[in-house]
Amino acid sequence: MTSGMASPPADPTIGCDREPNHIPGSIQPHGHLLAFAGEALRLSHASASAAALLRPGLPAAFGQPIAELFAGEPFAALPDALRRLPETGQMQLGRLPDLAGPALQAIGHRAPDGHVILEFEAEAGSPGPEAGATLETFYPGLREAFARLGRVAGIDELAGLAAATVRRITGFDRVLVYRFEPHWDGVVLAEDGNGRLPSYLGLRFPAADIPAQARRLYEINPQRLIADAGYVPVPILAPSDAPPLDLTYAGLRSVSPVHLEYMRNMGTPASMSVSVLRGDGGLWGLISCHHAEPRQLSFAARNACDLVGQIFALRVTAREEMAHAEARARLRDIEGRLLARMAAAQDFAAGLLAHPDDLLGLTAATGAAVVTERGCTRIGRTPPEDALRRITDWIAARGPEEVFATESLGAVLPDAAAMAGTASGVLAIAVSRLHPSFVVWFRPEVVSTVRWGGDPRKPGELEATPGRLHPRRSFAAWAETVRGRSAAWSAAEIEAAGNLRNAIVGVVLRAAEERAALAGRLEQVNRELAAFSYSVSHDLRAPFRHIVGFTELLREQEGDRLGERGRRYLGTIGQAAETAGRLVDSLLAFSQMGRSALVPLEFEAGVLAGEVIRSLELEQAGRPVEWRIGPLPGIWTDPAMLRQVFQNLLSNALKYTRGRDPAVIEVGCRLEKNEYIFSVRDNGAGIDMAYAHKLFGVFQRLHRPEEFEGVGIGLANVRRIVERHGGRSWAEGRLGEGATFHFTLPVRGAPVKETI
Repeated sequence: MTSGMASPPADPTIGCDREPNHIPGSIQPHGHLLAFAGEALRLSHASASAAALLRPGLPAAFGQPIAELFAGEPFAALPDALRRLPETGQMQLGRLPDLAGPALQAIGHRAPDGHVILEFEAEAGSPGPEAGATLETFYPGLREAFARLGRVAGIDELAGLAAATVRRITGFDRVLVYRFEPHWDGVVLAEDGNGRLPSYLGLRFPAADIPAQARRLYEINPQRLIADAGYVPVPILAPSDAPPLDLTYAGLRSVSPVHLEYMRNMGTPASMSVSVLRGDGGLWGLISCHHAEPRQLSFAARNACDLVGQIFALRVTAREEMAHAEARARLRDIEGRLLARMAAAQDFAAGLLAHPDDLLGLTAATGAAVVTERGCTRIGRTPPEDALRRITDWIAARGPEEVFATESLGAVLPDAAAMAGTASGVLAIAVSRLHPSFVVWFRPEVVSTVRWGGDPRKPGELEATPGRLHPRRSFAAWAETVRGRSAAWSAAEIEAAGNLRNAIVGVVLRAAEERAALAGRLEQVNRELAAFSYSVSHDLRAPFRHIVGFTELLREQEGDRLGERGRRYLGTIGQAAETAGRLVDSLLAFSQMGRSALVPLEFEAGVLAGEVIRSLELEQAGRPVEWRIGPLPGIWTDPAMLRQVFQNLLSNALKYTRGRDPAVIEVGCRLEKNEYIFSVRDNGAGIDMAYAHKLFGVFQRLHRPEEFEGVGIGLANVRRIVERHGGRSWAEGRLGEGATFHFTLPVRGAPVKETI
């Protein structure tokens, strides 16, 4: 049996984007690598440097089971440990001696090609904050980072905190948080450094710097360390008939010579990256670390950085999804109005154009047009009709595309650059393919300056001799003026346009028989909903009756043994159960009648507020609380809904006045024009008005959970209920000085517009 290279070395004339970088045929020299095949774990591949670890030496060790390869007690547990490896991911297997140098960390994983790979990494020799540390050592810092990331709102702030945390763990000279743009250019959002390396904050880097297959590896293996860009690769040896070894998950995997030269040109002999992945596994960006001299980092420190990357990714995903949800919520009202007008109009175009501001507002466009065979109607700033028809004819020729969006029409449509002033950005929906009809929105160009990390027009150059591809050598900031590009269409705007298309096709243009079929399905759903409501009503009423009944029995049979407080508590329990039963009935009736069917009654708001305050007696027990209830009017509204408003606001006031002596909570109301303005004021923790616009959002919190409990949904319910009654809600206050929450209700007889 002979040995040789399992795969050829990288071809210097092949571009980095075409290299088979998962099978480089070599590793970095700060460790050893062994690969095993089959149930017996027989050695199939080995790095040349690993010969000193193997009892038979190389090539005699090839084909031998792992139990025959090592001498000494420290290695005895490796076979069982390798058989217990998880299907994915690396696992640290222990610390082992190396007679030729420093101790080794054993790390195992299963390769995509079925091999079991064992890596021995020499322990980091360079001094740093992570030297000799374990993952447990990093835990307090990771926990603190998790808490701090949870309190930060903006993505730029999150990125800055993640960069600082990773640099604190690793001791690298510079840590960047790098986000990929839609066309895979990268933008440095945040940076933390010590000044030894130049700042790249705010710079953009071309997609060619990280080619497609490198990005795929970043998605699969979220960690990569290059300890020394000047290293000499250690070849992987194997029998001559062995296939190349897949090193996708290997920490020691050698990297492209082009990338190593790129690092040397950048002046960063050592680098590490941690992938930032979205919830769907797609690559959002990187946490990229650089050092001005070679630097090795322990496996524990890399894992700690990976945890920071995962926490950061979760927070970023949550922020982006929340922003998208908020944007979609803002657009749903417009969608509803457009849909209602189209449904009422004989022609969908007339319904869309009845209120131009809504059609433009749906996508934040400056111009729009409805183009059909019969005509072309334009609003706002648009190209002339002949140019419009050229655009829609070109979109139609592209194929069955329901929604088309571009920020730079001139880049994809010949001769469109002349329309940049009105139509750099185009968003179009195809209403019909049989009789081509389109709704098109336009945005003008936004002239901007982009700062690149080097000239993006020169990503690399091919020398005539010796025919080797070199990466670019300059990373000096290079400014470019960008023209012919509009503000980007957001995902929420594109989704809203798609929903409008579905509404046009599905509601206005469908035949009568389709509407009849839909009515039949809706009738069936209503029957199922009625049955569900009855079931829920029956199941919830019974427990409340039991509570009331057993409370009465306890009062009658054991009342003499109870003190005044116990009897009062029993009364509160019974009253609460009865109230809860009535609330369930009201809510169930509300759900059966639909969103528009509130159950308004005329009643005294003061009586209702008093009932809520009494229900909160247990929460205020033992606390000095001063209630100041001003005159409250008789109002015409849904009492069950208003009870929930008072319950949420007064309960919050109690919660956020803990520690005040006394806590002062005021409830008041004043009449202005055709509406009552209610207010709940407290002298508690207060609010930062810079974030007041987030107060009424779902799951929005301005205080840490350890300070005040809650899930952040109560104020969202308040706003929803008030808006359903045609009212408004807002808050004001100062940190440490209390807060005031206001909501309005229309006076009976005043015009009410219930929101959707």
